[in-house]
Amino acid sequence: MDSSSSAPFLLASGALHLGFQLTVSLVVYPALADAPESAWREIHDAHSRRITPVVVIVYGLLVVACGWAVLAGPDGWTIVSVAAAAVAGLLTAFGAAPTHGRLGQSWSRELVHRLLLIDRGRTAAAVVCAVAAFLAAR
Repeated sequence: MDSSSSAPFLLASGALHLGFQLTVSLVVYPALADAPESAWREIHDAHSRRITPVVVIVYGLLVVACGWAVLAGPDGWTIVSVAAAAVAGLLTAFGAAPTHGRLGQSWSRELVHRLLLIDRGRTAAAVVCAVAAFLAAR
């Protein structure tokens, strides 16, 4: 297989992931961080219910695209894109998800701050993933 066969799908899924991540970073998490402590549990629970299906779709497509790229024999920018997607996934699985779990139990300024920091890392990884996928597809 040739890595050029997977490049358009990696680019599309990387761009989708970047759009999703920017929306979370610039709209969703700031609104969540501004939620009043008195209504935290209800707001956080609603956020979790609404965002989970979107996360599953976006990350599912990204995993499939990265898997296809790896099986196709990645090179250069494709490797960078896949690695950046892996960083975003690891930050989600081992950073954001456990922090959300703790925040689901009770509000904490420290945990909200941690979530925002983790999210900045995911956004940076999503930018690298999408840009590298674009360069790989050229």
